[in-house]
Amino acid sequence: MLQNSIFIFCGIFKWIYLKVLKLAFAMDFSILTQAPLLHSLSEEEIRHILSIVPHRLKKFKAGTFIAHAGEEVTSMMIVIEGKVKGEMVDFTGRVIKIEDIPAPGAIASAFMFGNKNQFPVNVQAISDTELLVILKTDFLRLLTENDRILLNFLNMISNRSQFLSDKIKFLNFKTIKGKLAQFFLQRAGKEKTTITLDMTQNDLADYFGVARPSIARALGEMEEELILQAKGKVIRIIDKTKLMEFTSS
Repeated sequence: MLQNSIFIFCGIFKWIYLKVLKLAFAMDFSILTQAPLLHSLSEEEIRHILSIVPHRLKKFKAGTFIAHAGEEVTSMMIVIEGKVKGEMVDFTGRVIKIEDIPAPGAIASAFMFGNKNQFPVNVQAISDTELLVILKTDFLRLLTENDRILLNFLNMISNRSQFLSDKIKFLNFKTIKGKLAQFFLQRAGKEKTTITLDMTQNDLADYFGVARPSIARALGEMEEELILQAKGKVIRIIDKTKLMEFTSS
């Protein structure tokens, strides 16, 4: 009887081990080396960490909601394939895009801890997406055991705070020209007069929470006023002083 129990237990353990091993080898570790959370870790180190830290892979079809605003953040989620977006809906029903998160970005990492650890926005898969999911308790244990991952996590939270601070600035500008001016000046810095955007006009409209025709109209008026020149994603700033005036209005 005892021998049969031991045999069954060994069989179950072997099955679980093989499942974990299969899961680990199915993962693309090269993409994980580019994840901010795993910065400076080699593929071998990441493979070892995931061999001892409980985790799972979750797949979502394009258009599927991964999380809704107000739901509790119970795990660290890293996009290992595909892209997701974070959007919020204001009281008028207007949808405001906060950001796109491509692989290997993390989802709501700054909201895992704290008194109100909830998703601040809706998270939706833009394309077919796969996530690496580590429960909060397991992730917390990982932070206490690995100084590099702890430092990476703290840097992620700091960067997130800076991003949200910039986002608030954009939302506070009352005019579309003010939003565009701040956006362009921030990317140009003190010396550049030409910038290449990584966003289309549709993306900018989503980012600012306005209609696309409004973006096109504002850019057209700024071109007519000889403040800037827009050709596709390339923006050439002609009069930086006038552009700066929009940020104070």
